[in-house]
Amino acid sequence: MVELFLEGGPFMWPILLLLLAGLGLVGERFYSLNQSQVDSDGFMDSLRGALKSGGSKKALDVCAGHDGPVSNICKAGLSKVGKGPEQVEKAIENAGSLEMAFLEKNMGWLTAIIAIAPMMGFTGTVAGMIFAFDAIAAANDISPAVVAVGISQALLTTAFGLIVAMIIQIAQNFFSSMIDGMVLDMEERSIEITDLLRDSK
Repeated sequence: MVELFLEGGPFMWPILLLLLAGLGLVGERFYSLNQSQVDSDGFMDSLRGALKSGGSKKALDVCAGHDGPVSNICKAGLSKVGKGPEQVEKAIENAGSLEMAFLEKNMGWLTAIIAIAPMMGFTGTVAGMIFAFDAIAAANDISPAVVAVGISQALLTTAFGLIVAMIIQIAQNFFSSMIDGMVLDMEERSIEITDLLRDSK
């Protein structure tokens, strides 16, 4: 594997850097999204019970004991209780926008790596073909031995760039699916907390 990497020429190094950067971002997203996943059903049951027994103050204590986007949205709405339903809804909406931005953090960088890695590979392919034609011109011969090094370099950079893009693409699709599910859950809980606060008056 190392031998093939070295045979790929100088363009293999920036592609490797893209792979390492992508894997670092994948690790960060995996950790952050896992930390954001909570048992929203259990949390909402606790919140509902706290609202009935102790009002918004006790419900805020429940939110303070939980992490994640759902508890942050509920906390934002509860903090505006007493200032009118419009203020509550606006606070929930603003908190939801912030949580979505956090969930989608660094996803754009993953998209960039997916696009750049194949292009870097294709650039290495062009460089390899130029090398092959230069070898033909220098040797005044088109035998396979003369062009083999350049063609090998061209194919290896393309393959490595595509492999890097595929690895990061799979991870990005997985994260996008996780985020979609969490956003849907946030929207459902936003409606639920709004109804709870309206009914608790």
